[in-house]
Amino acid sequence: MPVHNADIATIFEEIADLLEIENANPFRIRAYRNAARIVLNLSEELSILVKQGEDPARLPGIGSSLAEKIVEIVETGRCQALEKLRRQGSPGLTELLHIPGLGPKRVAALYHELDIHNTEQLFRAAKDGRLQQLPGFGKKTEQHILEMIETHVKQAKRFKLGTAAQYADSLQQFMQQNSEVNEVVVAGSFRRCRETVGDLDILVTADKSAPVMDHFASYDEITEILSKGKTRSTVILKNGLQVDLRVVPVQSFGAALHYFTGSKAHNIAIRRRARQRGLKVNEYGVFKGNRIIAGDTEESVYQSVDLPYIPPELRENRGEIEAAEDGKLPRLITVEDIKGDLHAHTTATDGHNSIEEMADAARARGLAYIAITEHSRRLTVTHGLDEKRLLKQIEEIDKLNDRLKGITVLKGIEVDILEDGSLDLPDRVLARLDLVIGAVHSKFHLSRQKQTTRILRAMERPYFTMLAHPTGRLLERREPYDVDMWRVIDQARQRGCYLELNCHPERLDLLDTHCLLAKQAGVLVSINTDAHSIADLDNLRYGVGQARRGWLEAEDVLNTLPLKTLRQYLKATMT
Repeated sequence: MPVHNADIATIFEEIADLLEIENANPFRIRAYRNAARIVLNLSEELSILVKQGEDPARLPGIGSSLAEKIVEIVETGRCQALEKLRRQGSPGLTELLHIPGLGPKRVAALYHELDIHNTEQLFRAAKDGRLQQLPGFGKKTEQHILEMIETHVKQAKRFKLGTAAQYADSLQQFMQQNSEVNEVVVAGSFRRCRETVGDLDILVTADKSAPVMDHFASYDEITEILSKGKTRSTVILKNGLQVDLRVVPVQSFGAALHYFTGSKAHNIAIRRRARQRGLKVNEYGVFKGNRIIAGDTEESVYQSVDLPYIPPELRENRGEIEAAEDGKLPRLITVEDIKGDLHAHTTATDGHNSIEEMADAARARGLAYIAITEHSRRLTVTHGLDEKRLLKQIEEIDKLNDRLKGITVLKGIEVDILEDGSLDLPDRVLARLDLVIGAVHSKFHLSRQKQTTRILRAMERPYFTMLAHPTGRLLERREPYDVDMWRVIDQARQRGCYLELNCHPERLDLLDTHCLLAKQAGVLVSINTDAHSIADLDNLRYGVGQARRGWLEAEDVLNTLPLKTLRQYLKATMT
């Protein structure tokens, strides 16, 4: 079976988790976590490169040992190092790591101190009040873990958008190889750019359906065929992702695409609107009595109910139908609108490419500027910059800009917001920069009042340009910290600073609802990749998708501005 980058990254993350539970060397753990991130965000499939005879060790951050494991995984689908760690530990430990709020350190404490090996044992221990015996496990934490276990058990497995994209893109390419196929579109929550995806809905138009179904069933990542019919087949991929394929006639393609894109609430509202006009809308078309009057395109479906086309990202029944009716739909931002990236890291801290390499890669992607924003000194695990090293980097960037053509490197920092709201570096050095990004990287469990006050104080500092990943969440790994986002947005409005929408598929932070609040308040959002490697720059597509879900237009986004205008906006925050 083909091995995707996401498969390799999952293996490396599990190795890192198990090593951390064993209290292994922190540098070894970090190497696996960095490798997982690098692999996951590569635009090229490593399996293809390996089969072409290329050495994965050429990638920054991938040493010879990791490269050997990548080759092993690609060629065998297995990793002996992971299997050894699983044998040494308990098979249920990695299951515990999937429960939000339980990182490797807490799982290690549960394992070593209470001999807890799986979710069932954890649930019983929490019910009995035994977790409170451990340092850092108070009554509140114990109750939170109980709630998370119950939620985790109830929820079906979902895949982060960036992970689902690897499988969706491959499947789309595979289906297009069949000569009978005319058009292939991945619909569902994937098309609406939801943060996580439960399954994939693929629609195909074809003159003959039987050859298409046979081709689909031959896909070598399928582990189980649940059903195979003339117009619909359902399969399970090796990673557990369910895929539904439907072959639809050309005259019904638009109606089917609308129906299977969803959301359910949006579709119900459209069907209700159709009934008011004496029409019936379903996946086969728009009908007046028994006569089909529309459905070959999605535009025709909306026109039949007196509405303009509504982009998929807006279809959540959150006011988009009323806005369409009133002629007030936003002209949503596109990837092509983005002029630059205002959050990126290099080898100076925890990145994997040099400043010049990042700049060249940004230019190759059509960007006019990129801001280098290393971590500050407080974040020691990333080798954050102190005052001396930051001043040295400022000089390096100035010299680089003197010889670079077609791209400008901006000088910045991702500075830690400390618990009292102060910033991790003094004003005298921050004043030398083009922009300052404030970020919360510690004390995630402060009360709502304390966390909000902390951030508001930071935003009041003389040199503060934008708030990075404003809720601090990591999808399926860390819940957002408790903060009053409306007060944060209002503070940004009054202070004249900005909010980041972090593009990384594990963050996608701002939330779409917060994007809309920022838009309504007149606060500009900066769609940043937070790139730690060249490949991370390609995550821009996910951030733009999230921005579109939040109704953002180009005029609502800071980094759609040309460089000259952007400098004026940045300068206004640095006083």
